[in-house]
Amino acid sequence: ATMAMFGIVVAVAVFLETVSATSLGVVYTEGGMVEGDNIRLGFRRHMDIFKGIPFADMPGRFEKPKRHPGWDGVLKAKEYRNRCLQVNFRMTDTRGSEDCLYLNIWVPHGSSVSTDLPVMLWIYGGGFMIGGSMGGKFLDDYLFSGQEIAERGEVIVVTVGYRVGTLGFLSTGDSSLPGNYGLWDQQAAIAWVHRNIRSFGGDPDNITLFGESAGGASVSFQTLTPHNKGTIRRAISQSGVALCPWAVNRNPRRFAEEVALKVNCPTDEKMAACLKMTDPELLTLAGSLNKSRSPDNPLVSNLVLSPVIDGDFLPDEPYNLFHNAADIDYIAGVNDMDGHLFTTFDIPSINSQLVDTPVDEMKRLLRSYTKEKGAEAAEIGFSTYTLNWGSNPNRETIKKTVVDVGTDYIFLVATQAALYLHAAHAKTRRTYSYMFSEPSRLGGIAKPYPSWMGADHADDLFYVFGKPFTTPIIYWPRHRDVSRYMIAYWTNFAKTGDPNKGDLSVPVTWPQFTSTGHQYLEIHSKMDSGYVHQKMRMRYVHFWTSVLPNLNVTISE
Repeated sequence: ATMAMFGIVVAVAVFLETVSATSLGVVYTEGGMVEGDNIRLGFRRHMDIFKGIPFADMPGRFEKPKRHPGWDGVLKAKEYRNRCLQVNFRMTDTRGSEDCLYLNIWVPHGSSVSTDLPVMLWIYGGGFMIGGSMGGKFLDDYLFSGQEIAERGEVIVVTVGYRVGTLGFLSTGDSSLPGNYGLWDQQAAIAWVHRNIRSFGGDPDNITLFGESAGGASVSFQTLTPHNKGTIRRAISQSGVALCPWAVNRNPRRFAEEVALKVNCPTDEKMAACLKMTDPELLTLAGSLNKSRSPDNPLVSNLVLSPVIDGDFLPDEPYNLFHNAADIDYIAGVNDMDGHLFTTFDIPSINSQLVDTPVDEMKRLLRSYTKEKGAEAAEIGFSTYTLNWGSNPNRETIKKTVVDVGTDYIFLVATQAALYLHAAHAKTRRTYSYMFSEPSRLGGIAKPYPSWMGADHADDLFYVFGKPFTTPIIYWPRHRDVSRYMIAYWTNFAKTGDPNKGDLSVPVTWPQFTSTGHQYLEIHSKMDSGYVHQKMRMRYVHFWTSVLPNLNVTISE
């Protein structure tokens, strides 16, 4: 009889639990009412998930986004919407739609419905060419599902769509096609969240932006523009800042003319009008990258559909705008082998265990990266990077050095400069620097990666978004450790502005970055206090920021 009694008690408990499922129900927003899905996470823990809420109207071609006119009745927000029109991975076709300005929201609840939660708004990367608010799909889970971060960190996660490629960033360098449309989309999403998130249980005065690669640079631009005054409290840039060499296109007109020629538009004063009337898919394909691979024409110099200094969103060079970020707490960092993806595209032999990478190819790559400064620059660079090679460097040393050159030039040096400028301007706000070094999960076992591999570009994403927990079958326990650490640092930071203080415990105290101490945290599965370092790759940062700019050059252009 006791077992039967126990069964009844359990049944009643389960019944009460379902009846009292904590949910926002139908949420009232400025555009109208929305309803999402409510899922049960565990005892007295639920989550509301809203997919595909419009934050702006379908954008006009090469125009800033406009407010959404709203809707009648209840909008069912239960499906991800299309990503913005973009080339596919092989650049042979397009995918997505022009109607793409939607966002997704994850709201965790405990025993009562949440109020005043910190908000973390994610901006995806993809070289300003590709990407979507939900990311790629693995098994039956999307990469940028905010569920793990929201659940573990007790924060609201929002992921937003923005225009990419030609439709997001083509610019003639003047008022006929000013550019930066994708950045305006992001800005419209931030403003929408600021105006509406209270209805979802969020604190509009505690919004943290985070993003990776072009998304990290976007986060950086959003903190630097005068158009976000007072809406952003904190920001995290992963492998990308506004100062990166690929983040600003200083000659947009040249590429606009190339695109115009490809789609049979004139390149005179009629160009903008013609481009506005051209088929959007043709326009998108015309903006795809040059596919030739060589150290003389590196991939990174082909990322030309970037933000521009338009006198509006970006009134000046990014390094002159850091006063606008003075009231924002900031974390920025890189992966220790962020350049690998790019340098192996230009020099495929880097990944081969059996083939030497010719030293000459490293010289050619350095020459491409330093070409504004003439032949001497590459020579000085070469001697800087080969200082501890000895007389007979082995195959691995040469390959790793090439990757270092790429990592430094494409990401690391600019990130150090941004941290330095932020720390110099942020009077009461904090600055933190990190290097992520957990070796790539494919390192050694699967073919593509050499055994010496560290963390490649984008490797950090899987840990921040908690994939070792959602798809445990393909990860080791140490991967869950890294993921736990990153979610703890990131969400603590979103709550308090200090990654060490919040609801989640961290393995090591992460010291602030200051203009004198230059301390940073190395993030890895085996972390202890020995993982706090200072002066990240100082010799090389010095080469790119001091030696190189001061070379006197007279190149006839």
